Amino acid sequence: MTGAGATAAGAAVCAGAAVWLGPGRDRGLRRARLMFGPADDPVPVWRRPVSVVRGRLGREWLCLVAAVGIAVLGESVLPLVAGALAVPLVGRRLRARERRLAGLRRGAGAVALCGAVAGELRAGRQPGHALYAAVSGSGALGRAEAAVLAAARFGGDVPAALRLASGEPGAAGLAGMAACWQVAVAGGAGLAAGLERLEGALRAEHDQREDLRAQLTTARSTAVVLAVMPLAGLVLGTGLGAEPLRVLLHTPAGVGCLLAAGVLEAAGLIWAGRIVRKGEGR
Repeated sequence: MTGAGATAAGAAVCAGAAVWLGPGRDRGLRRARLMFGPADDPVPVWRRPVSVVRGRLGREWLCLVAAVGIAVLGESVLPLVAGALAVPLVGRRLRARERRLAGLRRGAGAVALCGAVAGELRAGRQPGHALYAAVSGSGALGRAEAAVLAAARFGGDVPAALRLASGEPGAAGLAGMAACWQVAVAGGAGLAAGLERLEGALRAEHDQREDLRAQLTTARSTAVVLAVMPLAGLVLGTGLGAEPLRVLLHTPAGVGCLLAAGVLEAAGLIWAGRIVRKGEGR
């Protein structure tokens, strides 16, 4: 190292020490945390770009990121075309899965809501106040929560609001709650007892559905493993020096095999998905 370089390095070290020990240390630390995240950030540094893509653009855009990597390795534009075509298809599947999971959560919330309202009634609260206390902040009613809260608090038509909420996917149990409420108000029947019986029936149905989903997980996992096996074969061939990407992307026979494999792979995944969805529907 030259004398000028050593002098510059020493000056930089001294300046850094002055900043570190000076009155602006806390401000510098806060700025560093804002820029680079806290020290106990649960997301590793190497995963932050992936988290940004998933959070801002959606997880389906990871298909295009993977396609760019394969295109660079294989020196071909075919993976880019395939990745661009996969983005809307994968996005649609992800949205459908999110709606299905939201429906399951909403169904579980309806079961918990029946039990919570029954508990509030057993504690001596009036029906409207019991429903308002059980619904507030629970998120079990989705977009109809405001209407149900208003009806419960200001003496509105609670059964109509519950029926409106039951139109959300997975919240069909709220229609039974609306029927119990209407019968209790019109005929004087015990609302708490009716809601407890309804909760038992809905919980049994929910548990049966969850047990069926757990049993179908094996079939879903098998389909995923079979879908990943060709990728494992490509990795193994690359490790052995066979250059499978060059054969598949730069030869007519390889491109034909790749197209046929893609069609068969998509058909197998669609078929397996339909079987699982039919089983869940039953």
